Parts: sequence; C-alpha cells; structure tokens
Amino acid sequence: MKFSANLGYLWNDRALPDAILAAHRAGFDAVECHWPYDTPVSDITAALDATGLPMLGLNTVRGQSGENGLCGLPGREVEARAAIDQAIAYASAIGAQAIHVMAGRAEGPDARSTFLENLRYARGACPDDIMLLIEPLNRHDAPGYFLKTTNQAAEILDHLGLPGVKLMFDCYHVGRTEGDIVTRFTALLPLIGHVQFASVPDRGAPDHGEVEYRFVFDKIVATGWSRPLGAEYRTGGDTDASLGWLREIRAT
Repeated sequence: MKFSANLGYLWNDRALPDAILAAHRAGFDAVECHWPYDTPVSDITAALDATGLPMLGLNTVRGQSGENGLCGLPGREVEARAAIDQAIAYASAIGAQAIHVMAGRAEGPDARSTFLENLRYARGACPDDIMLLIEPLNRHDAPGYFLKTTNQAAEILDHLGLPGVKLMFDCYHVGRTEGDIVTRFTALLPLIGHVQFASVPDRGAPDHGEVEYRFVFDKIVATGWSRPLGAEYRTGGDTDASLGWLREIRAT
C-alpha cells in the first residue's frame, strides 16, 4: 500500500522543497501539490532528485479570490487556457505526472460546454505522458463549484472520450456529498486516475471520523489499485504528529 503526501496541506508551513524532504523522511512514497508556481523549478527538481520521490500532480491556478478555478467560467477562456499552459509548462519541467484542471464556481449548460472545450484544449496541448484530472468538490467546502458529484464528472468524461483525462476520486469529498465510498470507487474504477483521502466530516487525519479508512484502503487495494493514495488532510498543527495512521499501517 503506497501513500502520497499532498503538500498543499502537509508541511505547508515550510517551503515546498523542504516539505518534499520532510515527506521522504516520514516514509511517503510520492508527493503532490496544489500551486507550486512561485517556487523555482530548479528547487523542486533538486528536492525530487535528492529523495527519489515522484511528483504526482499539481493544480491549475484558482483565479481571483473565491473563484476556485477558471476552466468552467464562460467568457474567461483566454485566462483559462493561459492557466492550462502554465500548468503544462511547470508540470513538464518538474516531471509531474498529472494536472488537476480546476473548473471554478459556475453552473448551467454554458459552464459545461466551456469546461468541455477547455478540457479538449488541455488534452491537445498536454504531452501524452501527463494525465489530466477533474475533481468533484463537496457543496459544504466549495459551494457553487461546477463539478459537484462523481456522476456529473463521469458523464463529462464519457462525453469527452479522451485518453488520459481521468477522475480525481477524493474519498473525503465523496464521503461528504455521496457516501458509500467503496461502492462508488469500484463502480468508477475505469475512470479514476488518482485517489485522495481525509477524515469525514472534519477533513483531518484519517484515524477518526465517520469513515474507517483502513477498511477503505484495503478494499481499494483489493481492486488492483497500485498507485499511491493521496493524503490531503488538515493536520491541525504539526504534520509529523498527525502521522500515527501511517506509522500504524507501515507496522502491520
């Protein structure tokens, strides 16, 4: 069972290269991040080279305050495609394996068609070895976000039919909005490109809350899933102190 540290939350009190080193020391198998663009590429690649950790992914920028992405916003196509180009360039430079294309706060048929066209643009502009991901966000944390459920995301992916455009299956968001995480994961498995997790409902470490994550992890691995599972949770302070769940799994 492999795990990735999402450095948007874990060790986010440190510079990103230092966070990569910390994730390696803690025993993670990979790292991922949100918006690394202010960090020089050379600093990131040096940390990845020093640790041997793969960088699984990063996000397109969120846009202005509260927008949470640009790629589903009608009339903002120029900005959205600039954000896509920025993400592709940075991901290519650091060897990131995936880009989360953020839709933003929007709704209706115009938003859907805008998101589809921007995803087509992204796939055409992106190297084949970089996966594109779309992620439904729960209505409690991200009210008004365009992608709300895994069913909606699946419909979009089926409509697109593009290779290398996949679903980011975040167990936390699914747990908050839909529930039945294992059944949803199994049904959507052919569409899934990456998995993330956090406790439900507080988005803390996965050692408490409504979801028994050891059960969930075992069921995910039983499907044949072998990629690292992304720890994207709020640490509540010191990240190292929040890692009892990881040490327990490693000890068994």
